[in-house]
Amino acid sequence: MSKFKFTQKNEEEFQRLEKKYPNSDAMMLPGLWLVQEQEGWVSPDAMIYMADRLSKTPIEVHSFATFYTMFNLKPIGTYHIELCKTLSCMIMGAPELKKFIKDTIGIEPGQTSEDGKFHFTEVECQGACGGAPMIALNNTYHENMTIDKLKNIIEECKNEC
Repeated sequence: MSKFKFTQKNEEEFQRLEKKYPNSDAMMLPGLWLVQEQEGWVSPDAMIYMADRLSKTPIEVHSFATFYTMFNLKPIGTYHIELCKTLSCMIMGAPELKKFIKDTIGIEPGQTSEDGKFHFTEVECQGACGGAPMIALNNTYHENMTIDKLKNIIEECKNEC
């Protein structure tokens, strides 16, 4: 039995989505997205919950969640910085942004800051080549990123908590 449970709002959204998607395979992605939006990651308990809800085995849900890199399989920081690492962003300054994140927050890709505020991930193309380099911060895209812009974003995040 899973300890995870959707909030009332997410339960309503799950039920709405079930009407939209015809079968449990099609429902897996939106269901896991709801889990991650609620918790910030997809825990083993949440996978068991989704397996029960979708008439799947926990290993089927786990296989799905581990196949897609956008699912966090462990807790991450409050602010998730995703830096694009593909060609356009690399040419336009992503390596300098990566170094700035390491020097400022003290974390490498895949790490969470000691205070739990920031998690840093390098990701494949986010579809913003014309606005390279870019980051996503908690799924909000920021194009034409510079060190000064990133410094301001980080400071705003630090001041919010």
